[in-house]
Amino acid sequence: MDFLFTPESISALLTLTFLEIILGIDNIVFISIVVGELPEEKRARATNIGLILALVLRIILLFTITWIIAMKSSLFSIDTSQISAEINGQALVLFAGGLFLLYKSTKEIHEKIDHAGEKDKAVANKAANTMGHILLQIILIDAVFSLDSILTAVGMTSGIDGALWIMIIAVVVSILAMMIFAHPVTRFVHRHPSLQILALSFLILIGFMLIAEGAHLANMQVMGQHIGNIPKGYLYFAITFSLLVEFLNMRFRKMKN
Repeated sequence: MDFLFTPESISALLTLTFLEIILGIDNIVFISIVVGELPEEKRARATNIGLILALVLRIILLFTITWIIAMKSSLFSIDTSQISAEINGQALVLFAGGLFLLYKSTKEIHEKIDHAGEKDKAVANKAANTMGHILLQIILIDAVFSLDSILTAVGMTSGIDGALWIMIIAVVVSILAMMIFAHPVTRFVHRHPSLQILALSFLILIGFMLIAEGAHLANMQVMGQHIGNIPKGYLYFAITFSLLVEFLNMRFRKMKN
């Protein structure tokens, strides 16, 4: 294991761990929303189980890197006068994940605004079959986020001795960090209804980003214009700026009260 203690490996491990934690913000936002469908006493348990399953899933995916990279191979093509694309497995996963986030977020916003209060009453009556449903949603969306995360990891550790071990350690550390922050984030979000709507808006934005990234991987062209990759920095800047504005609003409301 001496290869893990070379300057190159340590630098790659620290950088990759930091990036994995940043990329995990999407997961925490999604989990904080979906566990709200459970009674309050079950939310922490569902979050922990979901993150543990996410850890297992990511490690399994790391051992199938060759298969993941092979998903870049074209499955079928679209060639019309308006749209052309070479659809591959990675693009399909991102398309599906993006559409699911758009559907889930829009549905949750509708329920919170148009049926305010009704969902809270229903939550108390759903003790039996909801846990499995919530965990399934967490696993499915984590599979989508994991694809992006693992492709980033592969690109960063390419050519480094012990790359697989570096990626596994980074994934384990990032999931442990997510487990530490997920519970406070979940409690905080559910104490502030305005933050719930903001978080759902973030998920809509993330869903759009996933669809755009899938289109980029498929080399899609719409009316002669190639769809490029949207830098994730734009996404995180928008999230950070919106949160800053909301925290200032919360502060002013507290001072006013």
